[in-house]
Amino acid sequence: MDPRPPLPPFTAETAAQKVRMAEDAWNTRDPDRVVKVYTEDTRWRNRAEFPVGRGQVHEFLVRKWARELDYRLIKELWAFDGARIAVRFVYEWHDDSGQWFRSHGNENWQFNALGYMEQRHASINDRPITEAQRLFRWPLGPRPADHPGLTELGL
Repeated sequence: MDPRPPLPPFTAETAAQKVRMAEDAWNTRDPDRVVKVYTEDTRWRNRAEFPVGRGQVHEFLVRKWARELDYRLIKELWAFDGARIAVRFVYEWHDDSGQWFRSHGNENWQFNALGYMEQRHASINDRPITEAQRLFRWPLGPRPADHPGLTELGL
């Protein structure tokens, strides 16, 4: 496997870069692309699901983005140490009935020496919102560089 910089041990700058790279990848909603940043034997906890390995993570992401429509995500670095990064995030999406949600959460990540994520532990809460309450209105895909982050939005 080729290295996926930035590599641990992380600095404030490289940890923030890793977080933004993850945000940009997830905003593509492309499971084939996203799964490549994880180790072959990656271990996750996401709500009540515990996928292990890239295959199960890929299946999870396909289901997720089939259910969470028009998904837009912002991640923010919370803390880092060595090969670990803690992130807070918020994303907005709607279901197939048109109900919008704002999902708030925290993730703990652990990376191997080559920069692939070995572990991802996520805790997430969903809050129904109206379409008028949405804050993430950029075109589908990565968040524009000039769009405010979570702190600037008061989230």
